[in-house]
Amino acid sequence: MDYIKERTQIVEYGKKLIENHLTTGTGGNLSIYIPKQKKILISPSGIDYYQTKLEDVCVMDLDGHVLEGNRKPSSEYALHTIFYKNNPNVRAVVHAHADYATACACLNIDIPPLHYIMADIGDKIRCTNYKIYGSQEIADEAYRVMGPNKGILLANHGLLAIGKDIDDAMGIARNIEMMCKLYIRASSIGNPVILSDEQMAAVKKKFETYGQPKVK
Repeated sequence: MDYIKERTQIVEYGKKLIENHLTTGTGGNLSIYIPKQKKILISPSGIDYYQTKLEDVCVMDLDGHVLEGNRKPSSEYALHTIFYKNNPNVRAVVHAHADYATACACLNIDIPPLHYIMADIGDKIRCTNYKIYGSQEIADEAYRVMGPNKGILLANHGLLAIGKDIDDAMGIARNIEMMCKLYIRASSIGNPVILSDEQMAAVKKKFETYGQPKVK
């Protein structure tokens, strides 16, 4: 069996979707891209995340053909491959049905920068127009709306996050859910105070030195 590392990550991060309250049941999907071979590893369709085994993970090409595995891949594979085809910085995609994000997606609203963590996602969290799940139309719409950002809401559906690796994409998904939770809770009390473009630009610059320095 090839791609043990990536298969293991798909299985383990699938469980994290449940543990982080980002989805329920078999909802959502996630994938990892191997650019040198132009292959993706993606979660299978309709299998409980805690029951998914390494051999259940599907290996596909960018045109949607299954290259390895006996399982049916996620029906949303086009939602993943469109980013791998068009954005060289994307190495992983996470799609989930988190409660607060999905509530905002059902309202078809954009989430403004009411908290500085938005800088990790983009200038705001935009919501797409509604397109049916598992279609090329929803993939095209997601790519259009994403632009230079790393996360969006899929209208009447859920959230979508992209990243440089699976941990990055999962972190973006968690931040999208947090921003939507804050927006709903703050809006229930009053009108959230939105950070200005200048304030957000300062946060993005500060993020450049966040965390531990890289070891050379």
